[in-house]
Amino acid sequence: MAEKILVTGANGFVGRALCAELARRGHEVVAAVRDARHAAGLPGRTVEVGTLRPDTDWSAALEGVDVVVHLAARVHVMKENASDPLAAFRALNVAATQRLADAAAAARVKRFVYVSSIKVNGESTHELPFTEADRADPQDPYGLSKWEAEQALWMIARAGSLELTIVRPPLVYGPGVGGNFLRLMHWVQRGIPLPLGSIKNRRSMIYNDNLASALVACATHPAAAGHTFLVSDGMELSTPDLIRRLGEGMGVPARLLPVPAGLLTMGATLARKAAEVDRLTGSLVIDGSGIRTVLGWSPPFSVDEGLKATARWFASMR
Repeated sequence: MAEKILVTGANGFVGRALCAELARRGHEVVAAVRDARHAAGLPGRTVEVGTLRPDTDWSAALEGVDVVVHLAARVHVMKENASDPLAAFRALNVAATQRLADAAAAARVKRFVYVSSIKVNGESTHELPFTEADRADPQDPYGLSKWEAEQALWMIARAGSLELTIVRPPLVYGPGVGGNFLRLMHWVQRGIPLPLGSIKNRRSMIYNDNLASALVACATHPAAAGHTFLVSDGMELSTPDLIRRLGEGMGVPARLLPVPAGLLTMGATLARKAAEVDRLTGSLVIDGSGIRTVLGWSPPFSVDEGLKATARWFASMR
C-alpha cells in the first residue's frame, strides 16, 4: 500500500537516493529541505522548513503524512569549529529531533524512522561484530548526541501511539559521497603512494542505494516497528582491498606501500592524527542479520556494483 512519507534532509546525499527510491515504489514523497532553491530534481512535494532548529515549525510538512524518515542532522566533521561541540550536536540532533517527533505524534503520524549512526555502538570492533543488543558506547559528541536522540524518541513512542524504528548505518558511500571517502578517491586517482599495504582490518560499509532500500523497508514493513537495525552491504573489506577496488573502478593502479601498522600508529600519534589513521587501519564490523531476519531485507546491490557506480561518478566529475 502506498504511503505518504516525509523525508527530512531530502536534498542531502542519502535523502536524494531515498526520495528517488520511494517515488520509484509508488509512495507519495514530501521532501523537507532547508532551502527550496536546492531541491531541484526531487520527486513529490517540496516543503521549505529553513535551518534545522529546536523550534522548527513542521506543521506544513506533516500535513497528511503517514511516515517520517528523519535524516536531517548536524553531522560528524573532522575539523570542529564550535566552541562547545556537544551543545551544538545536542541542539540539532536531540532537541530538534524531539521537536519533530512530538509534532509527528500530535499530527497522528503512524511511524517515525530515525537514521542514527553506528557510532552509537562505538568506534571499532575487535573479535566480535557490533549487534543491536550491544551496550551503547559512543565515543564522541556526535555519537553521544545520536544515542541521546534515540533515548528521547523511545520515550515519545512509549508514551503514545507513534511507532519507532531506528537505523544505525556505518560509512555510507556512493555517487555524491564526500568527506574522507572522497579524499581517498582523490589520492588513488592521483597515484599517491599510500602506506596501507600491510593493513589487515575489516570494515563494514553501505552503498547509498542499499541504505535507501533498507529505509524504505523500515518505513513500510509492518514488522519494523519497535526495532533498532544495523545495516550494511553484508561484505567487509580491508582498507587495501577497498583501495584496490576503487583503483580498478577508476582504471588506475592502486599504489600501496607495506608499512607496518605499528609504525603508522606511532607516526599518527606524533602528528596528532591518531583518530584519522584509526579509521583506515582499525576494524568496524556490523552484524546485519537483524534486518534480514525481521524484515526479510537484503542489499539489492553488491559491494562491487556500489564501488563501480561510485568510481563512474567520480570519473564523470573530473
